[in-house]
Amino acid sequence: MSKSLHWIIPHASGILAALLLGPLLGSMAWVEFFSIPLTTVTGPNAVRLVTEGIALGLVMAFAVSAYEQLPDNGRGSSFLRSIVLPSAVLIVIVFGAKALQSVGLPLIHQMGLSAFVQGYTILVVAGGLWLTIAWLRHMHLLRNMFLPAPLKRTTARTVEEEEPVLPEDDNETAEQATEKAAAIVLDGHPPASLGRYKILKELGRGAMGLVYLGKDPTIQRFVAIKTMRLDQIDDSDKLQEIRGRFFREAESAGRLSHPNIVTIYDAGEQHELGYIAMELVEGRSLKEWSRKPHLMPLPDLIPTLASVAEALDYAHQQGVVHRDIKPANIMITKERVVKVMDFGIAKVTSNTKTQTDVVLGTPTYMSPEQIAGKKVDGRSDVFSLGVVLFELLTGQPPFTADNLSALLFAIAHHPHPQLHTLRQELPPMFEDVLNRALQKELPQRYRRAGELAQDLRSCLQSLAA
Repeated sequence: MSKSLHWIIPHASGILAALLLGPLLGSMAWVEFFSIPLTTVTGPNAVRLVTEGIALGLVMAFAVSAYEQLPDNGRGSSFLRSIVLPSAVLIVIVFGAKALQSVGLPLIHQMGLSAFVQGYTILVVAGGLWLTIAWLRHMHLLRNMFLPAPLKRTTARTVEEEEPVLPEDDNETAEQATEKAAAIVLDGHPPASLGRYKILKELGRGAMGLVYLGKDPTIQRFVAIKTMRLDQIDDSDKLQEIRGRFFREAESAGRLSHPNIVTIYDAGEQHELGYIAMELVEGRSLKEWSRKPHLMPLPDLIPTLASVAEALDYAHQQGVVHRDIKPANIMITKERVVKVMDFGIAKVTSNTKTQTDVVLGTPTYMSPEQIAGKKVDGRSDVFSLGVVLFELLTGQPPFTADNLSALLFAIAHHPHPQLHTLRQELPPMFEDVLNRALQKELPQRYRRAGELAQDLRSCLQSLAA
């Protein structure tokens, strides 16, 4: 048995011993003199009631230990963890009532049979509802246990992929978390390691695929590891092209060193699984402030997006274009530091199309030249940041449609709504900045993200004046 399951042995042994001890003690002569204080139950019935009560108490203790010990890994273990307490409560209610009935406890007669049955029914129904709700709320975890593949091909994807918000605290030790990691890479379970990094647990899904919490044991540094399944690319020539692009883009993004850009530490491949190890960001994405009534106050929003624009300007000067600027890729750390995530990843994923014709990226924030399939430069990121600015100011994106084709057409050809029609209290300067950032023709748009940053800071100064 795995070391992680050793906690089961004492509980199972105690429950079994209590159940066997009752009949064994009941056959002894001395039990005729045994009684339960404050009751009229004596002899074998008293022994049986005590041992069955101990067994039911151990069942609850086992359930509490199971809840604490089972890992919350987002799969079958999490499902069992969610139902163990209501299951134990239901067991205690059913078998506790049977034990009381079997020994004829005077309390039942004092309550009256009708009141006892009503109380028993209410408790059973309540316990059953608790178990049913827990089961239904975590049914997807049970499905994950039987459908383990981490990435499934689809014919089209029009919904924006969510960027996981990384946890703010990890109370597990590295050794405990590593014991929970599975050793298989390609069946959907977290690998034990990727390169020199120990995999501690799964964090969620990113633009490339699964995201893991890892640890570099050499320098004791925690990292976020984003992975991409290379074994799902059928064409061998296409695989070599994507593999080469994957490492070139990771190398380019890894050269970026800026306080507002998430640092990439390493990239590699193991068992047809490409991975990028990067700085672990603890905080919240701007997506949390993208809808009313939870819009970010202007004194906080404008400096935040100005910092993003300055980070983009730095990256563009290094020859790196982000290609997927959106609220989910902009994080605010616990220390209130702005971090732009996933540099270079969009270019890798956009070139992993297979015969299934998967639409990757985030269409809502694409620039017209991206939609047209043209070569993009830093001005494409400026347009995307303009879309983000519009959304965070108004609580809605500037371009919406009922389907993907209509959305792409609107971005390429339709004008965006004027800001004053949605927020009349904002100074005209804000609208001027948005209009220039969202120009569809490249010569009329900001040439550099740094210019956009300067104008945003000027807007903030005018607001304070």
